[in-house]
Amino acid sequence: MEHRAKESYAIQSVDNALSLLEAMGDERGDFALTDLSTRLGLNKSSVFRLLATFEGRGYVETVEESKTYRLASSAFEIGRKLLLRNDLLQQARPVMERLARECGESIYLAVRRGGEVLFLHMVDSGQKVTVMSLVGHRYPLEGNAPGRLFLALGRESLSGDGLEVIRRQGYAVDRDGLGVGIDALAAPLGGVAGDLSGALCLIAPAFRLGDERLEKELLERLVAGGRMVEARLGWRRR
Repeated sequence: MEHRAKESYAIQSVDNALSLLEAMGDERGDFALTDLSTRLGLNKSSVFRLLATFEGRGYVETVEESKTYRLASSAFEIGRKLLLRNDLLQQARPVMERLARECGESIYLAVRRGGEVLFLHMVDSGQKVTVMSLVGHRYPLEGNAPGRLFLALGRESLSGDGLEVIRRQGYAVDRDGLGVGIDALAAPLGGVAGDLSGALCLIAPAFRLGDERLEKELLERLVAGGRMVEARLGWRRR
């Protein structure tokens, strides 16, 4: 009932504007007006007016050479301000930095956004060969370590497809779930109500993550890192 009430107050033009920003933020590169119109299911004149409004406020800029559009500094600035106020990120960052040094691999903070997992922050490994940054990228929950962790340990507590195993062992592993040749490990960050608030992830090229290194070194450190973040936040896992 409450959800329906909120929907009745929704303003379609604002919803369209936010959908436009999300579409431009989901992928790198520049966007043609026609592509954005097709993606959003809106006519080109409506999309053009939205782009012009955002450009006037510094959220979008025009690439004159190609007559395309990209996100501008104001969009990144508001995102940066929000991250600075994120308690989970503030408490996780020192632990992530320590894990990146100890493991020699990139460490991510991931959160759930609806039916997707969003990579919110990364501490780079410093390795010469690494996976291209996934920060800001969203993936379906199915098929990757952090997403499956949210499915297994989230409030819904779903079953099937190996989720019981993840619940029992308290972590998730995937091979190629985020791309061919990419391995990922994910450890839970539990919230105060027993729900899953986030995940610490180690993501690296598959050739560096053999089974022995994964089981004897990396998993234990990542899970311990998750517990450390929870302790810093004063969370007590149920």
